[in-house]
Amino acid sequence: MNIHEYQGKMLLRDAGVPVLEGVHCTTVDEALNAYDALGSKVVAVKSQIHAGGRGKGTMYTPGTKDVVMEGGVKIAFSKDEVKTYASNILGNLLVTIQTGGEGKIVNNLYIEAGCDIAHEYYLALLV
Repeated sequence: MNIHEYQGKMLLRDAGVPVLEGVHCTTVDEALNAYDALGSKVVAVKSQIHAGGRGKGTMYTPGTKDVVMEGGVKIAFSKDEVKTYASNILGNLLVTIQTGGEGKIVNNLYIEAGCDIAHEYYLALLV
């Protein structure tokens, strides 16, 4: 399966695994509504492409390759920051270590509620 993070989290949630609340978005307005609906003061605004290294990637304007913003995953502390990050991510090109120089256009976001982190673990599975 080649699925986005938000799709994987939906599958985990459906299987009874506890995951943070989040909302899949394709527009800036949806991202702003997601911020309100989650009711969290802190959210992660996460680009959704089929590649790793999104947080360390760089957002570019398609065509001109002008740098829009560093990072395809951002922590937002306000609705204004959600608007800025969503605007800078959606429709732009994300270049990561896994995409190569051509990058990928971001058409999907995942807005995820923040939490206090005691320990952080990563899991990847390739079959």
